[in-house]
Amino acid sequence: MQDTITQLRRLALKQADGHTRNTLIPRVAISHGQTGAEASPAVYEPLICLILHGAKCVLIGDQALHYDTASYFISTIDVPATGEVYYSGADQPYLAITLKFDPAVISDVLLIMGDDAPPAPTDPSCGFGISAVTPDLLDAWLRLLRLAETPNDIPVMAPLIEREIIFRLLRGPRGCTLRQVAAGGSRLTQVRRSIGWIRDNLAEPFQIDDLAARAGMSVSAFHRHFKAVTAMSPIQYQKRLRLHVARRKLIAEAGDVAHVAFSVGYESATQFSREYARMFGLPPARDGMRLRRLERVDLDPSKELA
Repeated sequence: MQDTITQLRRLALKQADGHTRNTLIPRVAISHGQTGAEASPAVYEPLICLILHGAKCVLIGDQALHYDTASYFISTIDVPATGEVYYSGADQPYLAITLKFDPAVISDVLLIMGDDAPPAPTDPSCGFGISAVTPDLLDAWLRLLRLAETPNDIPVMAPLIEREIIFRLLRGPRGCTLRQVAAGGSRLTQVRRSIGWIRDNLAEPFQIDDLAARAGMSVSAFHRHFKAVTAMSPIQYQKRLRLHVARRKLIAEAGDVAHVAFSVGYESATQFSREYARMFGLPPARDGMRLRRLERVDLDPSKELA
């Protein structure tokens, strides 16, 4: 597998620019950076991330997930997280590639697999995790990245190879959870429905009863499934998401901290500043000023990689 990873590095580095950028291949992006880069908060979308050089720790709720070139990170939900590269090297900076999941593609692969498709889990299962890479999965990634050298082949070949990657993942340890991304009546889909409402109505308060009804569950079942999928309670999820969005607003432009606080749903600027400092280590105004000086502005959350 090491030879395949070496080839993947070479192909990825040809397109890397020291930041995070999308490639010509749909929904595929490359992240490139140095060790010791500051912990980066982001809202991770449903995706797979494969590290080609270095190692990373992702903090989600009360869980810390460590992965490197021997494993991949997979998320099947939108989840606020903080990622930090803790091993790389000056001569070979951190390098990773991601593919965002398309539910329609997963549905197509499941349909073709038929009875060979993984069963839906009967109990609440986490919406993210780490699994070991396999030679077959790496080989598919290699053929996918090679398409960047023959752009005219991308429209025909990329969808085929993407389906192979999905197939390999469905056959892997996280297959049961991944299949729920495309299953309309699954518990994961029900939780994702409530997550979508929280994201779309970030500044609005909510009642747990209403979210549970929106998800089609009892209150007790909703609490249990939401915590199992996200590693957070609904209230914790909303709070962390509000703080992540507020930080991006502060990084994007200098502004009134109180205005930012109110825009994400806080009624008290004092409470916002206190909770912001507890999560990010500095008061919001100082943190935003420092990050703007570092010129680490990236307004598109979809470009954040796992």
